[in-house]
Amino acid sequence: MLEVTDVPALKSWLRSTRADGRRIGFVPTMGFLHEGHLALVDEARRRADAVVMSVFVNPLQFGPAEDLDRYPRDLEGDVAVAHLEGVDLVFAPPVEEMYPDGPPRTGVHVEGLGDGLCGAGRPGHFDGVATVVAKLFALVGPATAYFGRKDAQQLAVVRRLTADLCLPVEIVGCPLVREEDGLALSSRNRNLAPAERAAATVLYRALRTGAELVEGGERDAGRVRRVVANVATTEALVRLEYVEVVDSTSLEPVEVLAPGEGTGVRGVPEGNEVLMAVAARVGGVRLIDNVTLRVDATGVGVDLGVMVAPTTPGARGVPEGTGEAVCAAG
Repeated sequence: MLEVTDVPALKSWLRSTRADGRRIGFVPTMGFLHEGHLALVDEARRRADAVVMSVFVNPLQFGPAEDLDRYPRDLEGDVAVAHLEGVDLVFAPPVEEMYPDGPPRTGVHVEGLGDGLCGAGRPGHFDGVATVVAKLFALVGPATAYFGRKDAQQLAVVRRLTADLCLPVEIVGCPLVREEDGLALSSRNRNLAPAERAAATVLYRALRTGAELVEGGERDAGRVRRVVANVATTEALVRLEYVEVVDSTSLEPVEVLAPGEGTGVRGVPEGNEVLMAVAARVGGVRLIDNVTLRVDATGVGVDLGVMVAPTTPGARGVPEGTGEAVCAAG
């Protein structure tokens, strides 16, 4: 495996690799690798001939009061994990390599998709995400890129910017990965105190309760939101930011979980999924989670994500002391 920190070395390797007829799979990350991220690597290895992983903590997507300085980093451990997982090249540029003249004067804004959900409380966040992803796609070139569905709003933004700008990248959304007790894997989980870590599992229980309500026949999105919020707030350490039920493509709020439009209420466009999403602060840590539902004439399909067993030191080649990763750019 090769580790490079500069753009010319990345492009040189990509030219050579493509000259050999190898298809590129790209896994953009902010490092601190965990099983959710390794699932993206697994899918990239299955579908591509060569896997490129980027490790870059993007300052553009952090607001002035956010946790850029506290964001966990372990580049040495990430490189070791990537090597053992079969990644062919790690691109780990310093900030000065990505933004040599300081913050870029050119940015990418995806109208509408970054305004609600997490974007409402993090102004400019998704512009930062869209800008760095567009730049990474421009550097890597034709590829298939893998993103985790935990960051569902980010995935929607990336899909749209890729389509709107005709970028030669296929976007693959991979399942959300959870620990055995349901907590969605996140690099920020490590900042939770033990009591906070236990309390945080209520987010999954709340979403699962909402999904069970829909499976039982409830179609009023407002009622589903209220039930999810009521469960989530049973934990005193959890400060709920939002519960939303939206169309997973447009991220527009849904009023009724049933197919169809033009009925006087906002339903779900035919073929689209519904995203039930939550965000909360547990102690000083901000966490997000979601489930997706497909509601049609045949019934309800629920995607709660996948569970993984706890990772022991050395399992899957994860060295002792190595932390967790964030899937994609956020």
